[in-house]
Amino acid sequence: MSGPNDNLGPRAAAAERERQWRRERQHAKSEQGGATLRKYASRTGNRAEPEEEPSRLGETLDTVLDSIRTLGEQTAFIGTALGSTVDAVRRYPGEVLRLIAVLGMGTGALAVIGGTVVIIGFLTLTTGALIAVQGYNTLSNVGIEALTGFLGAFLNVRFIAPATAGVALAATIGAGATAQLGAMRINEEIDALESMAIRPITYLASTRIVAGVLAVIPIYTVAVLMSFLATRFGTTIIYGQSRGVYDHYFSSFLHPTDLLWSFIEALSMAAAVMAIHTYYGYNATGGPAGVGEAVGRAVRSSITAGVFILLTITLSVYGQSGNFHLSG
Repeated sequence: MSGPNDNLGPRAAAAERERQWRRERQHAKSEQGGATLRKYASRTGNRAEPEEEPSRLGETLDTVLDSIRTLGEQTAFIGTALGSTVDAVRRYPGEVLRLIAVLGMGTGALAVIGGTVVIIGFLTLTTGALIAVQGYNTLSNVGIEALTGFLGAFLNVRFIAPATAGVALAATIGAGATAQLGAMRINEEIDALESMAIRPITYLASTRIVAGVLAVIPIYTVAVLMSFLATRFGTTIIYGQSRGVYDHYFSSFLHPTDLLWSFIEALSMAAAVMAIHTYYGYNATGGPAGVGEAVGRAVRSSITAGVFILLTITLSVYGQSGNFHLSG
């Protein structure tokens, strides 16, 4: 019986034998590799092919680079939004007025209870009452409960009211702005604005920053007055301290400059809250679940920024001395 290479020349037959030998060798290697993979799968219980694990250094480096890139994008967005505030007021005054009404009084169920004004006023009311309770009881232990009026003028203006207002702003108007912009993003409404040659950052972010800062002025006024009222009511009505004594120490330690810096702190925190929340809402992804995650990240970031602003302004203005003289 003649072989398959009998009709070929010597050189062709040699070349054919070499090709057949290479095919057999490649087949043997593949069989050996398959056996190795099957042995690995039976030992680990995993049917997938083993993958090379990434190094910890590579993962750490990728995380750092992602954080730096995100920080740069956020800084560029906030800078553009803040830089376009004048243009937003000039081009879209009607939108700014509408947003002031929405941020101040709210919409839907929030508007029924009075909006953001009532929420922040109620929060500062409770903190003012807490100052009355803790301050009077603590000072009465050493016989100087007459100085409760000093605590009402000192703590409410410098620390308690600004910090409470910052948290309330992040949880109300800030979270609402993130949810609105996030819904617009996933519904492609922001892309529609770009197709209409409308600058979305100016129209959506800058207008909300301006409206937030302007709306905070009456809101914070109500908040400070409610904290003063709660402290005075708790001290004079609940604990029975003389109104003259309370008013004397309260007016002695309440400085107009402290009120001015307190308003500056509130306005700075409002601008930071609106800038951060509009960024997270503008860049929300992942559908409704992604919008919820964006709201959570924005609230955490804005509260942290608000505390940092409060700490920075307080240390810069009052320093080590604190502009504090206990007398009267």
